[in-house]
Amino acid sequence: MDSNETSTDKFITNPWSVVFLSLTLSFLAVLTTAMNCLVITAIIVTRKLHHPANYLICSLAVTDLLVAILVMPFSIVYIVMDTWVMGEVMCNIWLIVDITCCTCSILHLAAIAVDRYRAITDAVEYSRKRTTQQAAIMITVVWVLSIVVSLPPMLLRGHKDKECFIKHENIGSALYSTFGAFYIPLILILILYYKIYRAAKTLYNRRASCLSKSEKNGHMIPKCSDREPTSPDTLSPPEKSVSEPSTEGDRARITVTSPTSQSRRERSIRKYRISSTREKKAATTLGLILGAFVICWLPFFIHEVIFNICESCGLSSEMVNFLTWLGYLNSLINPLIYTIFNEDFKRAFQKLINCKNYL
Repeated sequence: MDSNETSTDKFITNPWSVVFLSLTLSFLAVLTTAMNCLVITAIIVTRKLHHPANYLICSLAVTDLLVAILVMPFSIVYIVMDTWVMGEVMCNIWLIVDITCCTCSILHLAAIAVDRYRAITDAVEYSRKRTTQQAAIMITVVWVLSIVVSLPPMLLRGHKDKECFIKHENIGSALYSTFGAFYIPLILILILYYKIYRAAKTLYNRRASCLSKSEKNGHMIPKCSDREPTSPDTLSPPEKSVSEPSTEGDRARITVTSPTSQSRRERSIRKYRISSTREKKAATTLGLILGAFVICWLPFFIHEVIFNICESCGLSSEMVNFLTWLGYLNSLINPLIYTIFNEDFKRAFQKLINCKNYL
């Protein structure tokens, strides 16, 4: 019995499961398209979002949009039919687009991590370098690297009739593909986000220490440095210093009963609480970014390495499809995570949904 007969029998014996599966996957594809279109449109039409850091997010959304409209529909047909019916040329085109766009999406996450890390560790100098041209260069590098990583596996892949997938002929090709597309970016992202988290924690502890000193001494105004590295993307914005009195004696000591001192202390406490809330939100965002990325892609790439090393260790086609779509799901999660904690994005989305003109 050939594969076409198998897919036909599968539909006849269990039509509702096939219909449910196709509708579910189609819904995910449409939702991924809608979310990424919303992000792209919001960045384009909202002047407040015209920032080099957001250009990287816009490019990520474009990449994820390509996954939704050029990769997911063909995968749905392939899964439902249980065989490739669109010919060898279309198979090659689909695989090239699939591998390149998914790799590009992953590398965009690494580029965003690099951008945020540099914005924290070299805030003053990098703020001058963080231009539209610099963002364009990073985006170009990401796309070039994606093509470099994706093409060799395509040229070296095996081929079977009625099937369309990458089967590496040697372990070197498998390691090149998986490490270039996932494992190296994963290691880079883990290192950079750990350092970003440490920087946020250091800033939080420093501000807590300053506030604690103020409360302990009662009459002392803390002189905390305002030059701590911060980033508008990952940490709270830099806090302005509390205005200092003009004389040395006043700088050293202000009485508790002074209304000015009390007002400044209250402002300091309020700023600290706002800052700590933002930093906790930033830590939550980093955890969600890493968690979603690892959960979506790690199982697929573990299977890729094992499958190409041990032919007898392959999973069922249903499980392979599940792992593949788990990776595709990251293209839906990305626009949610990178924008849901950003107030500017949320306001832009609300105005877009309400069809308000705010250009």
